Amino acid sequence: MQTTKSAKFGTYAEDDVVFLLKNLSDIRLEDSTVNRERQIQSGRHYSESLPIEYQPPKEYVDLFWKTLQVYKQKVALCIGIVAEQIFQSNGEDTILVSLARAGTPVGILIKRYIEMRFGATLPHYSVSIIRDRGIDENAIHYIRTTHPEGTIQFVDGWTGKGAISIELTKACKEYEHKYGIKLDDTLAVIADPGHCTRLFGTREDFLIPSACLNSTVSGLVSRTVLNKNYIGSDDFHGAKFYKELLAEDVSNEFIDLIVKEFIGIAEEAERIAFERKEEQIETNFLGMEDVKRIQKEFAVESTHYIKPGVGETTRVLLRRVPWKILMQDASSPFVKHILMLAEEKGVEVVEYPQLTYLCCGIIKSVKGAEV
Repeated sequence: MQTTKSAKFGTYAEDDVVFLLKNLSDIRLEDSTVNRERQIQSGRHYSESLPIEYQPPKEYVDLFWKTLQVYKQKVALCIGIVAEQIFQSNGEDTILVSLARAGTPVGILIKRYIEMRFGATLPHYSVSIIRDRGIDENAIHYIRTTHPEGTIQFVDGWTGKGAISIELTKACKEYEHKYGIKLDDTLAVIADPGHCTRLFGTREDFLIPSACLNSTVSGLVSRTVLNKNYIGSDDFHGAKFYKELLAEDVSNEFIDLIVKEFIGIAEEAERIAFERKEEQIETNFLGMEDVKRIQKEFAVESTHYIKPGVGETTRVLLRRVPWKILMQDASSPFVKHILMLAEEKGVEVVEYPQLTYLCCGIIKSVKGAEV
């Protein structure tokens, strides 16, 4: 069994979360968006490098806070519904394992809700999972060694077309095959517009803060990195801590804002979670139907270039080279920041009412483009 140790990382308190990540803060991993996109589309894996961390203008940050003030109770309720279901299932044996980085603030909020509601303090870790590369097995070994009697509950922010849900299921099967240990692949999320999991707060496509402000609402931690030049066989996957952004960090401010809403929503969260137990919840990955139709209609080379949902569309605009944004309802408050980013970057917004989601981002093909 590996001996990798956890390390202090990011701006969250260790009482809230322990990051099982190798600190790569001193290594230059960033590349320009266009150059990085060209490399990804030419076969280099996205996890080997990092995008330059976008810092939005004041108007965008102001819009984020304004929207959050209006919908903070909704976010809190969705957290409460998920937390109630998690605690009903495994109680104090639960180990919360967030998928870095979008899952991290969600995991902290679930942990805080359970502390408030049930008086139980659950362990909470943040680990890396990477599409086509799987979950960080060293991190899972560490958690299982530290909590041999515990039951792992994986947590993320939202679902798009379901790529990470599929990756998690595959990773759990591989882990069982290798080590004889069965892990529950059910993914707990705030929002499941893609119908990819049975454990969610809502299936409405809405604003998830960790998509909108990147690291400054996620403990100043970068996306996770798996690059063999820096990550050995016994290492955790890596990430960077953006200390230079400390002045802009609102990670703990966001947590405290939502936590204040918990008392007011607890009764409703308990009721909805109880009712959900009696429901027959389907996971039919609805988003893939949208994706395949969009691929055909817009002649998109790969489904990897199509990113449905508010969270994924935001990521396309912040990290990738966007081609078009498809918009089901441009009047929704949850897409105001997307319209602002699209205007700033000169990206075409196309009205597309037949979407399952509020919006969808399409990545531009840049193979062979000059940089």
